[in-house]
Amino acid sequence: MSELTNRKKAHVELTASGKASYDYSTGMESVQFRHEALPELNLSEISTEAVLLNRSFSMPLFISSMTGGYQGAIAVNEWIAAACERWNLPFGVGSQRAMLVDSAQTESFSIVRKTAPSAFIASNIGACQLIKDTELADIQRIIDCIEANALIIHLNPLQELMQTKGDTDFKGILKQIEFLCSSLTIPVIVKETGAGIHQRTAQKLVEVGVQVIDVAGAGGTSWAKVENLRKVESEQYSPFNNWGIPLKDCLDSFKGRNKNEYQLIASGGLKNALDCAKSIALGADFTATAQPIIKALVDGGEEALEVLLQKWHQELKLVLLLTGCGSVTELSRDKLMLV
Repeated sequence: MSELTNRKKAHVELTASGKASYDYSTGMESVQFRHEALPELNLSEISTEAVLLNRSFSMPLFISSMTGGYQGAIAVNEWIAAACERWNLPFGVGSQRAMLVDSAQTESFSIVRKTAPSAFIASNIGACQLIKDTELADIQRIIDCIEANALIIHLNPLQELMQTKGDTDFKGILKQIEFLCSSLTIPVIVKETGAGIHQRTAQKLVEVGVQVIDVAGAGGTSWAKVENLRKVESEQYSPFNNWGIPLKDCLDSFKGRNKNEYQLIASGGLKNALDCAKSIALGADFTATAQPIIKALVDGGEEALEVLLQKWHQELKLVLLLTGCGSVTELSRDKLMLV
């Protein structure tokens, strides 16, 4: 098994274990919904549908990029793809760099389109790969492999700097993102990997053609901690394990943005549908999660994932009713109060 394959497998195991979580929270506990005692709504008539990139989904939940690139990832990606097909939810595969390095890993990604022929599925590549040895033909190859509906480019300078032999050169990434935005026929989504994106950074990305920003704020899995936990015990502690912008602070930086200019996804430590609803109320168009999904699959397989999605869907409907909202689009900051 190659070093890259070993790393992908270790990433999933550490993420599912919860050992790599931030020592502080997302900040979402600082706000609570105002209870509406007279909602005048019927629970059965409430809509949880949400729109991303002009496509309607059953709820505003993107199954975020997690895995691929090792043998065990085939089953995991197959289970997630099947769930997204049933639920009409968008799904982003893990970094496809592995299949560019080793073609034997292609099946761990191609399985998703075979399993979910009509689902919205996004390809994924790291930003550092764009300035190294990745050609446009390579990007098209990873897109074609899963017949992707969008390309996710993940920004992870913190993770790379903590990783043994990780990348240290980040010059030229914005220019390469601009090139892909103008060259590809599918939209580009840019996300962090858990350290957060501020509005100032997002604006630079939008100006070069990025259509969706996933802030991926701090408070969930610390990818700095993931990489440090893979080192010998004496090197596992790092003052950078808790580096990042908490999710709520990320969302607050976008307050007052022009929603017609681009779409915003909130992720990074969302643990339930209440967190998702708060994120929408704070200005996000959509939400994404990874760790609760992978933990459900590790603990109980496909059945556990189905139970989790049913729970989140029901919880979201309850939040909407208890705030007097008939649909997700009615959630707004005035539904929230500081606690």
